[in-house]
Amino acid sequence: MKYIVLILSMFLLSSCGLKESKPITEYTLVLEKISPVSSSRYKNKTLKVYFPQSLKEKLTSGMNYSYSLSDRGTYLNSRWSNSIAQLIQGNIIEALDNSRIFKGVLPFSSTVAEDYRLEIEIYDFSHHVRGNESNSVVIMKCSLIATHDGKLKKTRRFFYKIPTKTVDAKGYVEATNIAMNRLMRDLVLWLR
Repeated sequence: MKYIVLILSMFLLSSCGLKESKPITEYTLVLEKISPVSSSRYKNKTLKVYFPQSLKEKLTSGMNYSYSLSDRGTYLNSRWSNSIAQLIQGNIIEALDNSRIFKGVLPFSSTVAEDYRLEIEIYDFSHHVRGNESNSVVIMKCSLIATHDGKLKKTRRFFYKIPTKTVDAKGYVEATNIAMNRLMRDLVLWLR
């Protein structure tokens, strides 16, 4: 009898600690259709898109937010469907491939020799909440480098601050998709 009471007590105490957690929602970047360009000086050249590098934060599948310059966090119940670096690289490859600026657009892991490489530095890719303001902030620099001589052909820093409709991960993702689609269009125009 003593053991039954002990077992029942342990069972009741352990079940009190059980709490159903919210499911994790995964989001991705959705690329709008990019139209082919009519002409390009790179039509017969190949481009390798190098894996994006971050100057500050780790590039994981975590969705980052901040309330100040030094106060940062990651959403617990929401994340990107892949590391954000892979999502960005995939979107850039798809956008540039659809634009037909280059004969071929390849990932950095390809063994094909390239004429140019595109290096990407991510300065910020997060949800900024400051008082009553809530914005998706995307800041990155792209550098086009000729591989035959290693010279920098051109570089540009892209900055987008898009207001969110809601102050949560879903609102952040919607605004981030707007920012990334603007970046893709601007990148095509810049490289053209």
